[in-house]
Amino acid sequence: MNRRRLVTITTASAAALAVALSGCSAAGSPTPSKTAASGSVVLWMYPVIKDPSASKKFWDDAAASFEKAHPGITLDIQLQTFDKRDAQISSALAANSGPDIVLITPDQAATYLNIGGLLPVDDALKGRTSDFFPGALKAAQLQGKTYGVPIFQNVFTTAYNTKVFADAGLKPPQTWDDIRAAAPVLAGHGVSVMDYVGNPEQTLNMSFYPLLWQAGGKVFSNDGKKIAFDSKEGVAALSFLVDLAKSGGLPADAATEGVAIDGSPMAAGKVGLRQMTSLAELKQLRGALGDSAVTFGAPITGKKSVTYSSPGLLALTSINKSANREAAYEVLRYLSSADFQTSLVTAAGNMPTRTDVTLKETGPDLTALQNALKSAYAGEASPASRQVMTILAPYIQSALRGDLSPKDALAKAAAEAQSALDRS
Repeated sequence: MNRRRLVTITTASAAALAVALSGCSAAGSPTPSKTAASGSVVLWMYPVIKDPSASKKFWDDAAASFEKAHPGITLDIQLQTFDKRDAQISSALAANSGPDIVLITPDQAATYLNIGGLLPVDDALKGRTSDFFPGALKAAQLQGKTYGVPIFQNVFTTAYNTKVFADAGLKPPQTWDDIRAAAPVLAGHGVSVMDYVGNPEQTLNMSFYPLLWQAGGKVFSNDGKKIAFDSKEGVAALSFLVDLAKSGGLPADAATEGVAIDGSPMAAGKVGLRQMTSLAELKQLRGALGDSAVTFGAPITGKKSVTYSSPGLLALTSINKSANREAAYEVLRYLSSADFQTSLVTAAGNMPTRTDVTLKETGPDLTALQNALKSAYAGEASPASRQVMTILAPYIQSALRGDLSPKDALAKAAAEAQSALDRS
């Protein structure tokens, strides 16, 4: 599944479900658990490890290692595919038959909680919350409780074409003010200071929202009931983009630019920095521009430094029975432990959600990503998150094209988005 494409759970599916509800081996030699928990736990796992054979071996080993440490519990890890994941999980919840635990995203957690499909996991995390990066754990916290244990995360940070800045006699910019100052200088060299993917195919978590958060703004109010992106902070974020576009600081087609690295202005050497970049995308840029031309930097700073991270949450579903609850908690504790998470992020190539996990591989790229975890934010989960993105994205395009002012674009988008939020 393309992580940058938006996936929508239809209103009809959610309504029907609401009615129905009214590689590497896993961490080494386990110490047998002292818990008296027993039972059988079913876990639906999705492709965290890309190679199918490596994935199967890893999760087979994980189940065997867990059962050795917990003789009274059977763990059945069933590997699934991303295809039609929402429909698959929704159908299982509606039928009250399927996994006790499922790997989901924060947005999915908000949707399934809204229709009664998830159970809190605070008891499984009791005394352990300080082990996690706050941003990763906050992604699972809804309505005052925790509805998932983060076991890995994908984090993004700034990629620089250091050559274009050096050619212009500039240091790579690290703040909004730096970017504004560099824009006309680079434009004089035929280069845009920053890339921006305005195509609605791109999730706003990877385009506009990081700027909104850097400005100190929010998508939703603190109680989740009101749209908040049309605040003064939101206007400042969109004005920052529009002003860059007017000064030649963004590519000419920023309003419609697609998500692919191949063929992008950055890969063509026509852009100085790209805010949201993964390790795989950094390697693609180096393939186009040369290994020495592209490097990672810290997340950009507006009022504050913020980047986006996408954690995977192990959520406890309403299918889990109270008699089997302690067994499910033991699975959650085991799979989120420091030892197991170390083996998982090594096999999958992503980043930890725990502060006490040290990456086995080192180097400037991974160090930069690990440092970015301190500024990582998983976004604002809401049952209406994806609908709101679909509404807002075209208005951002309108502002970038000059059809609407930033203030008017956000005000119009907010009126429509509030209706979607109210319906959710």
